[in-house]
Amino acid sequence: MAVMPSSAETLSVTQAAERGVSAIVRAAREGREVVVERHGRPMAAIVGMERLAALAELEADLRSAALVLSRLATDDGGRTSLDEVIASLGFDRAELEAELDADLADGVG
Repeated sequence: MAVMPSSAETLSVTQAAERGVSAIVRAAREGREVVVERHGRPMAAIVGMERLAALAELEADLRSAALVLSRLATDDGGRTSLDEVIASLGFDRAELEAELDADLADGVG
């Protein structure tokens, strides 16, 4: 289901073609939203770059909020230390640090 802003101007594909790209781009640049319909169904929305950037920022915020909420819902409070993870992978922290120091001394990495 398409959700159209109540302030959006709605044009058919034919009307949009008659109006021309320049006029539609100008409307978007001025902050007006234009929805293009085909057979009465919304197919595309033209928005200015400021609005597009704001929508992208809102989307990122919503994704972050969803991640936080899912973590809150599934967090059992348990924490694992880095040393426990290293050991579970069969490594020793001191050996890894020595290998890293050697690589850095050799100019690797």
